[in-house]
Amino acid sequence: MIGAQTALETRMLLRNGEQLLLTVVIPTLLLVLFSSVDIVDTGAGEAVGFLAPGVLALAVMSTAFTGQAIATGFERRYGVLKRLGATPLPRWALMTAKTGSVLVTEVLQIVLLTVIAFALGWSPHGNPFAVLLLLVLGTAAFSGLGLLMAGTLRAEATLAAANLVFLLLLVGGGVIVPLDRFPDAARSTLELLPISALSDGLRDVLQHGAGMPWGDLGILAVWAAVGLGAAARWFRWE
Repeated sequence: MIGAQTALETRMLLRNGEQLLLTVVIPTLLLVLFSSVDIVDTGAGEAVGFLAPGVLALAVMSTAFTGQAIATGFERRYGVLKRLGATPLPRWALMTAKTGSVLVTEVLQIVLLTVIAFALGWSPHGNPFAVLLLLVLGTAAFSGLGLLMAGTLRAEATLAAANLVFLLLLVGGGVIVPLDRFPDAARSTLELLPISALSDGLRDVLQHGAGMPWGDLGILAVWAAVGLGAAARWFRWE
């Protein structure tokens, strides 16, 4: 049942034009545009070396947080979650299927963006296990926050808030603009955001060949625990 529901959730996500815009089109355009045109000073080295890890982090956020929050919020509004909760599929299994759908979509995103980055001259290096751990914890953190938003706010409020947060974190999360371009006071706060921890951790490993980024992993683990715990506590099915 979980496998069938996961496949259904994935097909629905990939058929949704708005979801594809968030998960595929925007990250791809940002990667190609900012790697090809000297708009933002990304420091020494090829721009794609700085941008690719940040865009991978953005892809995770767009699927696990923004896309999932909006889709789940409207499913809750229209009574879809309530009806599914009354089927033989347990509620925990439904959430597992949604998580599986997010993971499948992220794999497709990462493969696509990695191929494009390679075509642009990207030469990553580092510990693959560290990259995987960052992506998993990032997914958990953003999924928890997305489900918390979808399960507590009205669908229209979720739509507006999720898109607003996406734009704000795109600008201030170290995805395109390096965090050292911000004032010190703002930077110390921005570094604690999950998108900053994910993009910074991926960049340390893939661009600089660093070891396990324990600080960034710790920030993501805290966000994951808080987000998933709060979602489990306050998520409303109707």
